[in-house]
Amino acid sequence: MPISNDRTHSDPLKLMIIVGSVRPGRAGLPVSLWVHDRVSEVGGFEIDFVDLGELDLPFMNEPNDPKLGQYRYRHTQAWSRRVADADAFVFVAPEYNHSYSPALKNAIDYLYHEWSRKPVGFVSYGGVAGGTRGVAGLLPVLQGLGLIPAAASVDIPFTRRQIDDGFFTPSDRQSAALDSLLIELKDLDASLALVRRDAVLVR
Repeated sequence: MPISNDRTHSDPLKLMIIVGSVRPGRAGLPVSLWVHDRVSEVGGFEIDFVDLGELDLPFMNEPNDPKLGQYRYRHTQAWSRRVADADAFVFVAPEYNHSYSPALKNAIDYLYHEWSRKPVGFVSYGGVAGGTRGVAGLLPVLQGLGLIPAAASVDIPFTRRQIDDGFFTPSDRQSAALDSLLIELKDLDASLALVRRDAVLVR
């Protein structure tokens, strides 16, 4: 089963940013573009920007258990390669009815081993709770897959108040929280990359 390759500390961390909503007019796209731009400014990352709306995965249609890695369809095989190549993830995640986005959950459920032993962070958004109830619903799922959630996170309540003409303007608190999250993802990956390497050697 594919697992991220070894890399040295001088190599950029391969960070996948996932736009977790596919709804027309979603607030998640401008928020995700802000995350992308800030990650680029900070440096030290190789970004894979995944818009689930463009990825267009069908509702889970693989006949075999993802744990087997026996993927029948090209869309799953391509998704597997991208996730396996990533070192860490940022999920830009909305909250729907006190829970998570079905499109994001669907994309997660397609795979299994490709997520394992990798750090994940959240930039959540929504109404009064800032998307945090959606994150709370996802955490048991991610932990079951072996993903390691970062303690730092970004939550954005009443998101559309910060979006003008398709651009998201963060508060100072949100910018600082994102910077802390990126630092933590690097720190977590420094340890987890060794765990992933040892797992490959054992095989």
